[in-house]
Amino acid sequence: MDSNAHILVVDDDREIRDLLARFLARHGLKVSTAPDGPGMMKALEDRHIDLVVLDLMLPGEDGLSLTRRLREARSQIPIVMLTAMGEDTDRIVGLEMGADDYVPKPFNPRELLARIKAVLRRVQTASDSAPPLPHGARIVFLGWTLDLATRDLVSPDGVTIALSAGEFSLLQVFVEHPRRVLSRDQLLDFARGRSAIPFDRSIDIQVSRLRRRLGDDAKDPQLIKTVRGGGYLFAAEVSRP
Repeated sequence: MDSNAHILVVDDDREIRDLLARFLARHGLKVSTAPDGPGMMKALEDRHIDLVVLDLMLPGEDGLSLTRRLREARSQIPIVMLTAMGEDTDRIVGLEMGADDYVPKPFNPRELLARIKAVLRRVQTASDSAPPLPHGARIVFLGWTLDLATRDLVSPDGVTIALSAGEFSLLQVFVEHPRRVLSRDQLLDFARGRSAIPFDRSIDIQVSRLRRRLGDDAKDPQLIKTVRGGGYLFAAEVSRP
């Protein structure tokens, strides 16, 4: 992990902001803070931020809405969300909207630091291991086009679909291993690396979200099929024009 990584802590509780700023700084991270959505957006515009620690419950626009807004704007900045203890639905929704991890409140700062390190490590590993791609490298399936160079997904009618980093990684795994049953463990390994995935059902959440992006009916999916006891299978024929 880059010891100079810049973390933005967004929380309306000043004590939590100050505590995390001091704790993370003691562990070699650069830290900025913001109390709300407008402050977060200004910090992202003014500085290079490597990861956002984002409280779910904020005054005005909440953490879920802010996460969705960032992903719709095609921002791939990693997000670790702080959620209230017991709010499982909010955690799942946060992951579906593009958060990379969550930590329930009240939390141990050391656990949060470990999660931050894991996410940053995963992002760095993905960047370092990505093979160079020829300009315009594309994969086509059922009229869809996935551009591996720009990370754009274009629908059959020409609409560009915004994908989070996790969605893109998962779709890339599927199109590179078409018509092959992939277990959840294989998908975790191929897509992001198991050591960086702290939640057991992350693949199921990502598959559900990816199906929605592709308009694949969850009740009768035709593109990404669930194989009972096996995992998932990408059923479309794939070509590289």
